[in-house]
Amino acid sequence: MAAPATPGTADGAERLVIENAHIATVDAAGTEYAHGHLVVAGGRIEALGAGPAPEGLTGVTRRVDASGHLVTPGLVNTHHHFYQWITRGLATDHNLFDWLVALYPTWARIDEPMTYAAAQGSLAMMARGGVTTAMDHHYVFPRGSGDLSGAIIRAAAETGVRFTLARGSMDRGEKDGGLPPDFAVESLEGALAATEETIDRHHDASFDAMTQIAVAPCSPFSVSTELMRQGAELARRKGVRLHTHGSETVEEEQFCKELFGMGPTDYFASTGWLGEDVWMAHCVHMNDSDIDAFARTGTGVAHCPSSNARLAAGIARVPDLLAAGVPVGLGVDGTASNESGELHTELRNALLVNRLGPHREAALTARQALRLGTHGGARVLGRGDQTGSLEPGKLADLVLWRMDTLAHSSIADPVTALVLGAPAPVTLSLVGGRTVVEDNHLTTVDEDAVARSTREAAQRLARIAAGG
Repeated sequence: MAAPATPGTADGAERLVIENAHIATVDAAGTEYAHGHLVVAGGRIEALGAGPAPEGLTGVTRRVDASGHLVTPGLVNTHHHFYQWITRGLATDHNLFDWLVALYPTWARIDEPMTYAAAQGSLAMMARGGVTTAMDHHYVFPRGSGDLSGAIIRAAAETGVRFTLARGSMDRGEKDGGLPPDFAVESLEGALAATEETIDRHHDASFDAMTQIAVAPCSPFSVSTELMRQGAELARRKGVRLHTHGSETVEEEQFCKELFGMGPTDYFASTGWLGEDVWMAHCVHMNDSDIDAFARTGTGVAHCPSSNARLAAGIARVPDLLAAGVPVGLGVDGTASNESGELHTELRNALLVNRLGPHREAALTARQALRLGTHGGARVLGRGDQTGSLEPGKLADLVLWRMDTLAHSSIADPVTALVLGAPAPVTLSLVGGRTVVEDNHLTTVDEDAVARSTREAAQRLARIAAGG
C-alpha cells in the first residue's frame, strides 16, 4: 500500500512517478521495497510503497519505468575543499603536515576565477555520481583574491545541488607557529566580519533551502584560540552550524598538547566547540573519553576514509562512534588528497577500511555504509528532517542507480551491488524534484566545458606558483 500523500499538496500539482524499482528508503526502520513506486509532487516526496503507484493520480507529467534500478536518497557529502580540484596529483607521498607545507604556498595564490572553476569541477564530479547535497569548507582567502565565497555559491547554484558553504578562516600564520604562509591568513577581526557578512548575504534557514552557511575556522594548528571562541559565539548568535577539522593525525594531537596543554577534544570543549550544532572532519585519533564527549553533546563526525588513507592519517573508529550514538556522515575531503572527488568511493572505502580495524568483518555492513552516505550525512549537516531518507513530506532528493549492466547484474542484492561494486550509472538524479543528472550526464552544466575550464585554471595556478 502506498504511503499517504503529503498533507497540503495542492490538486493540480505536477507529478513524477517512478515504478518497478527496488527502493531503499534509509528511514529509521531501514524499509525497502523490492518492487516499489515513488511519487514526487511540488519538489517533495508525496508517496511511496510496494507495487505500482496508485491509480487515478492527476497531473502526472512523467512516468519512469525503473526496472533494473535501485532508488536511494541522494548522497550527502559532509566535508570537502573544492579549490583543491586544481591541485590534484601533487605531493602524493606525504603525510598531512608535510602535504600542507608543500601545497599551502600554491593554494595561497588562488583567486576568484580559479576558485569558481575548481568549485565547478568538484560539484560536477559529485553531482554526476549521485550527490544531491554538497558542502565546501573553504578557508583560504588570499588578500585581493576577490569574492571567493560568492564564486563557490554561484557554482553550486548553477550545478543545482543543495549546498552548505562552511566559511572557513585562518589567522595563525607561520610567524605565529602555524603552517600557512602569513600572506594567506586573515586577521581575527577580518575573518569574523567576513564570515558574518557571508551569513547575512547567503544563509537560508527555510525547509527547502538550497544554500546554507556554517562558521568554520580551519583547524587548531592554523587558527587562534580567540577565533575559535568568537567563531562559536558568532555561529550561535546567527543560528548556523559550526565545522572544523579535528583529531585527524597523531601530529595534530601532539601539537595541541604542546600548544594548549590538552588534546583536541578537550581543547574543542574549552572553546565552545562541542554540541549538536557542531560537526568535525576526520576524528581519526579519538580515545573512549573523546567518543563519550561527542556522544554526550551530539557532536557530529565527517568520516573521510579515502583521504585518511591517502595521507596515512589512520582509521577512524566509526563502529565505536556509531555504537555510542555519534552522528556520522561521509566526506570526500579535498581532491588534493582524494583525487577521485566523488562519494561512491567513500561508501565502499568506509566499509572496507573499517574492516581492517579491530571489529574486522563486523565493522560495517553495506546498508550501514549507505546510511552513512545519506541519512547520516543529512543529520550531520542539520538537515535530517528534510533529506537523507525517502519518506513522504521530505524533499525529493533521490537517485536512480542502474543495476542491470555488466558491472552489477550478477549481484542479487542491489544495495550490496551499489556499495561494493563499481560506480553505478546514474539514470536519474533529482534535487527537490528537479533533474540534475539524466542517463549518466549532468543536465545543468556542460561537463566538457567544465573540464576545459578546470584544466586551464590548474595550469594557470601552476605557472603563478612557479613564478611564471
